[in-house]
Amino acid sequence: MLNALSQPRRILITTHHKPDADALGSSLGWAHVLQARGHAVTVVVPNDFPGFLDWMPGTTSVLDYEQSQDNALKVLQEADLVCCLDFNDLKRNNELGQKIEQSGKPILMVDHHPYPKDFATYSYHKVEASSTCELILDLCEEWGWMDSVSLDAGTCLYAGLVTDTGSFRFPSCTPNTHRWAAHLLEMGVRHFQVHESIFDQTPVEILRFLGHCFLNRLKVLPEWHTAYIVVPQQDLKDFGVRTGDTEGLVNYALNLKGMRFASVIIDRGVQVKMSFRSKGKVPANLFAIQYFEGGGHLNAAGGQSGDTLEQTEARFLTAMASFAPDHLR
Repeated sequence: MLNALSQPRRILITTHHKPDADALGSSLGWAHVLQARGHAVTVVVPNDFPGFLDWMPGTTSVLDYEQSQDNALKVLQEADLVCCLDFNDLKRNNELGQKIEQSGKPILMVDHHPYPKDFATYSYHKVEASSTCELILDLCEEWGWMDSVSLDAGTCLYAGLVTDTGSFRFPSCTPNTHRWAAHLLEMGVRHFQVHESIFDQTPVEILRFLGHCFLNRLKVLPEWHTAYIVVPQQDLKDFGVRTGDTEGLVNYALNLKGMRFASVIIDRGVQVKMSFRSKGKVPANLFAIQYFEGGGHLNAAGGQSGDTLEQTEARFLTAMASFAPDHLR
C-alpha cells in the first residue's frame, strides 16, 4: 500500500453518513497529511455534518454528495484511490458507497469497528483502537510520515480522540490514546479550544429539547437496568433539531443510577434511527445486529427500523425481553 502512495495521486476520502467528529476529523486529518506529501485530495461526505464541527481546518472544501452530486462523481471518476475512513461497510456510505463499488477504484479502508465487510483493496483495521483518528496517527508513525502531521491535521485528529473516547473515559481509551493526545498537545494543538468548539455550543432551543426529552420522553425499565428515550418526528420540528443535535442524548439515559443499557429511538421520517449504549460486557452491538439491522462497538452501537415509531418501540421491548435475561440480570 505504501508503494501505491510513493508518487502524487488523486485521492477521494469519504466516511459514513451523518459524520461525527471521528469521521470528519480522521477524513480531514488524513487529507492534510496526504496533501503535505504532494497528493491531490478531496473529502466527500455522503450528507451533511453537524454545525459544531465546521471549525475544523479544511471543512470549507468538503463536498456534500447530496448537495454536489455531479462534482463528487467527477472527483470519483478521476480518482486513483478511494480512502474509506471510520466505516467498514459501503452501505454506511449511502448512495455514494454504491457508486464507489461500481467504480472499481482501489480502496483503502481505515477503521476500528468490528465485523468489516470484504470490499477494500487495502485495509488498516484495529478493533482495539479508540478511534479512526488514533489509527491515522498509528499509520503515519508506521510509515514514517509523522513529519507530515501538521498542526491543522493534529487539530482534526484530536477531535476524534476526545469524542470517541467520551473525553478519555471509555474503556476503548488506552495508554496509546493518551500518548497520542500528549503528542498532539506538544505539537501545539489547543485542546481546550477543540473541547469548547464541540461541547460548548448548545443552542438554547436544544437545551429545551433535552429538558423536554428528560421530562416527557424518558422511560425506565428498572428490572432490566435499562432506560430509553423515544423521540417523535414532531419533537424534532418543534425544537428545530438539526444534524448532530441529538448526539449524546443516549448517554444521559445511560448515566442514570443503576442503568447498564440505554437506547434512543428517533423518528427521522424516512426511517426510525436507534442508538444503543451499554456498560461493562453488555453487548450493545450484538443487540443492534440481532434485532435492528445495525452494528457497532461492544458498548456503542446503532440500528434502524422501517416500521412506525410505535411499532419500533414495541419491537424494542420484545427484543429486550429476549436479550435482558442473558445480559442484564
